[in-house]
Amino acid sequence: MATSSTLSAAPARAWSATLADLVSLTKPRIIELLLITTVPAMVMAAGGWPGTPLLAATVVGGALVSGSAHATNMVIDRDIDGAMRRTAHRPLPSGRVTPVAALRFAAVLLVAGSLLLWSVAGWLPAALTVGAWAWYVGIYTLWLKRRSVQNIVIGGVAGAAPPMIGWAAVTGRVELPALVLFTVVVLWTPTHFWALAIGTGQDYERAAVPMLPVVRGPKVAARHGAGYALATVAASLTLPLTGVGGVWYLVPAVVLGAGFVAASLRLVRAAEPRVAWRTFHLSNTYLAALFVVVAVAGLFA
Repeated sequence: MATSSTLSAAPARAWSATLADLVSLTKPRIIELLLITTVPAMVMAAGGWPGTPLLAATVVGGALVSGSAHATNMVIDRDIDGAMRRTAHRPLPSGRVTPVAALRFAAVLLVAGSLLLWSVAGWLPAALTVGAWAWYVGIYTLWLKRRSVQNIVIGGVAGAAPPMIGWAAVTGRVELPALVLFTVVVLWTPTHFWALAIGTGQDYERAAVPMLPVVRGPKVAARHGAGYALATVAASLTLPLTGVGGVWYLVPAVVLGAGFVAASLRLVRAAEPRVAWRTFHLSNTYLAALFVVVAVAGLFA
């Protein structure tokens, strides 16, 4: 027979499980990476600490809108997620959260994040953030993902917006250094996601998503990924030409870039899941470390 303490604990567990599912809809790990590219851009734009209230509003507002985009993406792609081993456990394909509840949650996040950005950081960061939301949901999820082998190349524009958003929050403008950082993330994205697609084996094929490794094969995707890695590093080394960064940035960027390119070339030599997963994780490390260098250069250069 259930005791009163057991009965009272059950709703608490149910609420905590529901909350955990809602949070998982926002893809927190991806949001972490987006914020890693926002804050250093703000530090560099300010030439130091940009101020805690502005930084907090930009980070929280951006996280809320990004979470909204990811939750909306999960609603649209719940059939794809259900077909892939890597994502079948997510709240929507497993039935733990309904599509209507997820869309309501996404709408609340979008409105709250946009209003916070607009009221504290200004109209331009808010507009850029909402534009990135629309690009991710409309251009990538609804249009390209199921139709084009270039899905992640073009769709990656949305994930590259945070450096511009952070820069605009500080300066009220999108200036050349912000465009360079934006370009770096755009060019980095294909290497990162094609390594993931190779690492997950047949998942994208089962879900009928035309990722490059599925359409052209892992070896072709690895070669293309190496080309984008080279382009990423080349773009990253142009930042000092815009008048920021200097030697504090350039020397570490060269070292980090060499490691990123070497990892992408290892995948060319052995386009197999084990090597692909290493490349995928190293690509995360490269981007995070590069933007830490951006922040350090902003503080000390």
